[in-house]
Amino acid sequence: MAFEYAGDGALDYFPCRYGKSKLLFRGPCRSLTGEYVAALGGTETYGKFVTNPWPTLLEERLGLPVVNFGYMNAGADVFVNEPQIVEASRAARLNVVQLMGAQNMSNRFYAVHPRRNDRFLRASSLMRSIFRGVDFTEFNFTRHMLTALKTREPDKFEALIDELRIAWGLRMRALLDCIEGHKVLLWLGEYRPRGHQDPLGAEPLLVTAAMVDELRPFADEVVRVEPSIMARSAGTSGMHFAAMEEPAAQMLPGPMVHSEIAEALAPVVRRLL
Repeated sequence: MAFEYAGDGALDYFPCRYGKSKLLFRGPCRSLTGEYVAALGGTETYGKFVTNPWPTLLEERLGLPVVNFGYMNAGADVFVNEPQIVEASRAARLNVVQLMGAQNMSNRFYAVHPRRNDRFLRASSLMRSIFRGVDFTEFNFTRHMLTALKTREPDKFEALIDELRIAWGLRMRALLDCIEGHKVLLWLGEYRPRGHQDPLGAEPLLVTAAMVDELRPFADEVVRVEPSIMARSAGTSGMHFAAMEEPAAQMLPGPMVHSEIAEALAPVVRRLL
């Protein structure tokens, strides 16, 4: 799913760029001089439909600027391939890196758009040889493609998932190697309403505890946030969106989830600063 542009009645995200980066982040634009904490992540860090996403709430608790480098539908590829953001993260006193799903990355089976990582570009010859008879031109988004392949070719699907998990570990290692100083990994558990069943599993997609454990030596802390039943049940309460965006808003974390993330991160980040 991709929710890129705000419609009538939605929030103004004051999109901005840093340095020579081609990426548009949530603004207003912040100064990268002086002391700050950098928040890297995907849609959940960006805070779609939420007035005060967790980086803003964390800043209030710390009394120190927290620059939101959340990028819509991002996988690790966005940050690994963006020198400006790596440079900004190195200048930060501390970096909070959200663990993003494994579906939105280029790998031996398929390629994604270098910036809009949820966009499926093409299948490799390996992918075509395994999934014979599948017309990959019908897919524009990684989630749609993976869901369809799991339904049509469940036996072959596991080979694809194994590749994505291996690629995720390597890419996350590469990202963490690029970032200097203190690093905190944010592992956000399932935040969607109870009873929602995604055929691909819980968020972050395809990421297991064993995969996270392999990253622990490369970060100072891993903060796992399992949103409460109350936060998950709040639905779209407190979220801002146009009428046609409601289905998208229902699938994203609301204000209570963002508040729980900031509450969990604040004591850990404060101790490491």
